Amino acid sequence: MKECCAFLLLLLFICPLGFYLYTIEYGTKLSPDFYAHSCPQVEDIVIDVLATTIATETRMAASLMRLHYHDCFVHIGGIVSEKNSVFNSQSVRGFEVIDQIKAQLEKECPGTVSCADVLTLAARDSSVLSGGPSWVVPLGRRDSINASLSGSNSNIPASNDSFKAILRKFNRHGLDVTDLVALSGSHTIGFSRCTSFRQRLYNQSGDGRPDITLEESFAANLRKSCPIAGGEENLSVLDMVTAAKFDNNYFINLIKNMGLLYSDQILFSGNDISRGLVITYAQDQEVFFLQFAESMIKMGNISPLMGSNGEIRKNCRKINS
Repeated sequence: MKECCAFLLLLLFICPLGFYLYTIEYGTKLSPDFYAHSCPQVEDIVIDVLATTIATETRMAASLMRLHYHDCFVHIGGIVSEKNSVFNSQSVRGFEVIDQIKAQLEKECPGTVSCADVLTLAARDSSVLSGGPSWVVPLGRRDSINASLSGSNSNIPASNDSFKAILRKFNRHGLDVTDLVALSGSHTIGFSRCTSFRQRLYNQSGDGRPDITLEESFAANLRKSCPIAGGEENLSVLDMVTAAKFDNNYFINLIKNMGLLYSDQILFSGNDISRGLVITYAQDQEVFFLQFAESMIKMGNISPLMGSNGEIRKNCRKINS
């Protein structure tokens, strides 16, 4: 699984010592200054495109963060390859924004900045532009020349997975329960389709009854836009309080049994350690922001391709011919 991730965001504090310890622990050679001479304007180009895009469509911030998350968890050969997997079909968005960023970078610094690094920066900046944390992004990834739809289907947690199944998939990539809970906090922004949470509303355990961990008035409201049949593509906000703002309301919602997805609510109802973390992040947004930034860096450093491995794609939707 030799792929790096591609998303990160902007307004948190990572101390120099903490960053140094992190890079030593994971043995990477990525560096925030990787493009200092070859393409010094890379970060300006990324955030300029995103600022315009997110100002027009706030939902795009969550879409880009999700794209980064999927890129980190799957050894993919290009945006098109992985977007057709079971979990991504008709739901993953943001490809056209990455295309726009990459096109500008190719004009300014041809053949220099990888799609993997574009995705990573886009995720970080999506957080910042939504009011969330920032961090220093290690750069220098290269792009994979392989594809793995089967990897996407088996490695990415599903919205109805058990807590153990979700944690197992995180553990495969060197991520622990703290990373799982913190990274799930990205669901403080964005939407989910009816098909991803319908089972909770009508038949969670196969007995024709709703999920007992779902607050009744919340469930009744969700049924209005997510009927028992039809409406698969109808959208509901992941955080009904501050849908477009990156904050800690996601965790407050979980304590109230108002998590939209089963895979969200299970963090509070399914495990004592994760429940404690949910309570901590609900009580202290700064603690959540700090951990989210640390976990995003950690996720972004999952087996990155560097040096002579992989390639620098000219087009993020396909490998170079």
